[in-house]
Amino acid sequence: MDSSIAKKQENLNIRKAGLKVTSPRVKILEMLESRDADERHLSAEDVYKALISEGTEIGLATVYRVLTQFETAGLVKRHHFEGGNSVFELERGDHHDHIVCMSCGRVEEFHDDFIEQRQREIAARFGFILTEHSLCLYGTCGSCSAVNK
Repeated sequence: MDSSIAKKQENLNIRKAGLKVTSPRVKILEMLESRDADERHLSAEDVYKALISEGTEIGLATVYRVLTQFETAGLVKRHHFEGGNSVFELERGDHHDHIVCMSCGRVEEFHDDFIEQRQREIAARFGFILTEHSLCLYGTCGSCSAVNK
């Protein structure tokens, strides 16, 4: 996508969220949108370090403030995975669950129709209509398992 078109879209997303378009907000949103699937779950410190390495002048407090504003506005989701700091991911509108390595903190996203159906069935069995859920599995990834053998 053309960079000027991408920047206009980011500005529009910030405005739609009810926030004023500022340089730190644009830079943070650009950075989050540019991440690959295996880099989508970032702590505020990760965001800060990535921006600094790109030559952006920004303070860690500003990164925390903007991420909190983005969370309130629904642009990002904050996760509190066990054994680590809060991490943020861009809200893309697609439901997925997570599996987290307790050794290195690696986070993978997954979606499984069978698990989704079972959760609805379990909720119904208890007289609930499922409106939202969060499933997080914890374990040790293959890389960490191989190192620990």
